[in-house]
Amino acid sequence: MSATKKSADAAGQTFEGFSDEERAAMKEHARELKSAARRGPRATKADGESDVLAKIAEMVEPDRSMADRIHALVKVHAPQLTPRLWYGMPAYAKDGKIVCFFQTSQKFKTRYSTLGFNDAARLDEGTMWPTAFALTELTAADEARIGALLTRAVS
Repeated sequence: MSATKKSADAAGQTFEGFSDEERAAMKEHARELKSAARRGPRATKADGESDVLAKIAEMVEPDRSMADRIHALVKVHAPQLTPRLWYGMPAYAKDGKIVCFFQTSQKFKTRYSTLGFNDAARLDEGTMWPTAFALTELTAADEARIGALLTRAVS
């Protein structure tokens, strides 16, 4: 069944397929994988960084400023992470696994941007901890908190 056809789940709710934004993100991820395959073993950290910086430059404000600051914070607090694109978003990986990413508010038409951490991030705290943070702007206190999260995520 194609993703655009309606189907009903056990609870009787209908699924109308992926949104335009979700389909665009999946297509962008496929392009990223093809680009990485073309680069092959010659790929460098600089290649990923130039891709991330180009993606940040395409963003509108205030997302662009926040993404720039987060990129700078990653370079200071987690320099071992490798910048790369992930589903069209700036992301940072360690040993090929995405540790954190920045999702703009425009990407999925939300009222806030998101700084997310995947399971490769070492943020475990008991049996429950946050893995994503909503951002509408970055204050000095927010930047300090993000810096501490980044340091902890790669420890």
